[in-house]
Amino acid sequence: MQDIFSLLSFSEGGWGSALAAGTLVTLTLALTTLPVGIFLGLAVALMARSRSPRVRAAATVFTTIFRGLPELLTLLIVYYGGQILIQRLMAAMGYEGQIQINAFLAGVIAFGLVLAAFSSEVWMGALNTIQRGQYEAASALGLSKWLSFRLVVFPQLMRAALPGLSNNWLTLLKDTSLISTISLVDIMRQTNLAVGATKQPMVFYLTACFIYLLLSAGSGLAFTFLERRANRGHVRG
Repeated sequence: MQDIFSLLSFSEGGWGSALAAGTLVTLTLALTTLPVGIFLGLAVALMARSRSPRVRAAATVFTTIFRGLPELLTLLIVYYGGQILIQRLMAAMGYEGQIQINAFLAGVIAFGLVLAAFSSEVWMGALNTIQRGQYEAASALGLSKWLSFRLVVFPQLMRAALPGLSNNWLTLLKDTSLISTISLVDIMRQTNLAVGATKQPMVFYLTACFIYLLLSAGSGLAFTFLERRANRGHVRG
């Protein structure tokens, strides 16, 4: 037992500091990706309700692709494919140097696209709960379409979408573990490094389990608070 505590300590020879740093990277990646995926998903949901068949088709293609592809494959395509694309574009402009995409940025883009595809379905369901009378009332008050959406529709959307978005967030939090495959030093990368150095897989993998469960529990409490706050004064019909 003493050996376990020394392995997980923050002192010299312990892996506590490394795991804490990896946890910070995981949280930073997830929190940076969240607004990207959430608001892109809202844009896709609005596209899916467009009067233009082409816009609706584009939304359908987007969600079909990024809901159908494994998250790891999306990440690898963004990371390696992005490098190849940028390299060729720069070569066409006469630059022959080597270019490498930042792993963190690749993760934000890849996970943001996946989150957008799944969150768009949540937004679609939330949009269906908004009665047409809400739009008509806002129009009667002389509000523009943008102000109607921002002041009248969006607050109601958030209340309806929060339970589904909380599930999307938990999925995103777990999916960030895939970033270790492109060498970003997150929780799983630090865990694998610790296992390789100490030959104590169960100690560190169980510790990683505990960290992820702790993050999930904290997220659950945060979303419960947000849902209660959003539902203040709301009377269910």
